[in-house]
Amino acid sequence: MDFGVVLQTNPPASRTVHLAKLAEQFGFSHVWTFDSHLLWEEPYVIHSQILAETRRVIVGPFVTNPATRDWTVTASVFATLNEMYGNRTICGIGRGDSAVRVTNGKPTTMAELRESIHVIRELANSRAVEFNGATLQFPWSLGSRLDVWVAAYGPMALKLAGEVGDGFILQLADLDIAAWMIRTVRNAAEAAGRDPDEIAFCVAAPMYIGDDREHMREQCRWFGGMVGNHVADLVARYGEHGQVPEALTEYIRGREGYDYNSHGRASNDHVDFVPDEIVERFCLLGPPEEHIEKLQRLAELGVDQFAGYLQHDNKEETLRVYGEQVIPALREHLVAKR
Repeated sequence: MDFGVVLQTNPPASRTVHLAKLAEQFGFSHVWTFDSHLLWEEPYVIHSQILAETRRVIVGPFVTNPATRDWTVTASVFATLNEMYGNRTICGIGRGDSAVRVTNGKPTTMAELRESIHVIRELANSRAVEFNGATLQFPWSLGSRLDVWVAAYGPMALKLAGEVGDGFILQLADLDIAAWMIRTVRNAAEAAGRDPDEIAFCVAAPMYIGDDREHMREQCRWFGGMVGNHVADLVARYGEHGQVPEALTEYIRGREGYDYNSHGRASNDHVDFVPDEIVERFCLLGPPEEHIEKLQRLAELGVDQFAGYLQHDNKEETLRVYGEQVIPALREHLVAKR
């Protein structure tokens, strides 16, 4: 199992770069950042600095979208970073949440998401692509490589991830929900004639090493609110008792509104509707042993990467303990299972 860290690009940018460097030192393979250009600083500028000050980590957005960024510009960013730093980028992409909703926009359609994935991937892999009636290719790009991982929750998005994604991103760590979604993506891949084993499966959730249960839950309750935005869309489309597991949908009944100015922040003051049980199920909290046990169970479900959000008050210590205890224990466990 690989390990990633998910950072917000809050000022100062040097702090984000510092945490990325620590993540590499402690054995993390990926550094991801939020991508909402109004809520936080521009991620791709900071990605360049992270890549310049590290040697191994792979860097990308978690996640970008086809609505707020021109697809060809996005591809050019990745191809340029790859030329500068040696193919160390990755693209997480979804239909759009905070980046579009903060301007009263809407997520893109599935068809737009599908087409954007194709255009971005072809161009960023130094290949030609048909776009808007023209054949496009970067004449300066040679040997660039980019994987595109699709973030999804609902049945149609999961199907798309299985059909076209190089990877699948699930932003919660509930074991039952993860099992259902991974199975759904794998089935979609098989139905499309793909080998499901060629798809990388990534589970992302807040990770907090500590002993004060109540404090940890309060620091990570924002995550249930963030996930709830996507769940609300699913309930509106499929109904509360539709194709989506009730373990995912039942907790949003008390959800009344959402202020994106507090999106993804531990200080979010309107996520009281998220019960303690959901925080525990969706996140990884507690001493190292609890993290290791849950990660082992995720690995058994087929998860290839765990990406931990660090939007709380114990960032450095959590990175340190992961590097010194959690990551080595997981690797030892997985070697023993072979």
